[in-house]
Amino acid sequence: MKFLFDFFPALAFLVALYLPESRAEGIYLATKVLIITSFLQVVIASLVSRRVEKQYLIIFIVVLILGSATLLLHDERFIKWKPTLVFWVFAAICLGSEFIGGKNICARFMGHMFEAPQIVWARANYSLVIFFTLLGLVNLYVAYNFPTETWALFKVFGILGINFVFILGLVIYLSRYMTQPENSEE
Repeated sequence: MKFLFDFFPALAFLVALYLPESRAEGIYLATKVLIITSFLQVVIASLVSRRVEKQYLIIFIVVLILGSATLLLHDERFIKWKPTLVFWVFAAICLGSEFIGGKNICARFMGHMFEAPQIVWARANYSLVIFFTLLGLVNLYVAYNFPTETWALFKVFGILGINFVFILGLVIYLSRYMTQPENSEE
């Protein structure tokens, strides 16, 4: 269910892109829809969990700034930068977590599932930094070299698939350190 909640703004963006008869106007309607659904995502998540989810807030702020620039300047390039900027913010957070706090992001989020040495967590975390940086570059490449509709499909489905493959690889890498569930019968 969380996956659908996370995916909703991107899916709404894609649907709105194809609604207008004029393809040129589709990106602007889709941008408005993305701003609204990203805001709703922050509000709903905050009401359900009684706290503001940083991930949703970061994405909403980036969407609001770049979406507003897209609409005010009537220039679709700004909203196309959104995935790149979000990925690079996440890369910076992962990199910063190596030096700030006791554990890096990977260890904080997955430490309850894996008992890995610090060097393994560092490698996993640096792989996230590299992954998010490269994914941002790939988004820019697609945004500037393909039609808007192709970029939108890549943004929604291509990035989703790439993320899935990367996370699967990361879990496989960490799997040798998987913690065993405690047997409650002993």
